[in-house]
Amino acid sequence: MFRRRESVPFSFVADADRFRSNVTPPPSARASVPELLGRSLIGLTVVAGLVGSLLLGLPALDSGQSAASHGKQSEASQGR
Repeated sequence: MFRRRESVPFSFVADADRFRSNVTPPPSARASVPELLGRSLIGLTVVAGLVGSLLLGLPALDSGQSAASHGKQSEASQGR
């Protein structure tokens, strides 16, 4: 008359060994030489783009302190 109830979240843990499959997945296909060359070319292109943007962007990130420290004076102060 009384049924034994298992808690819902952990009921699958006790039966996990019973439902294991004996089917092995197929082996993954090895990448061919053109695929490897294409992947490496894409990777090199991405890295070259990042390095190029860094090199071109560094002058824009300069704070301008070096230009102010050269001792430039205004034209009005030169006559004094």
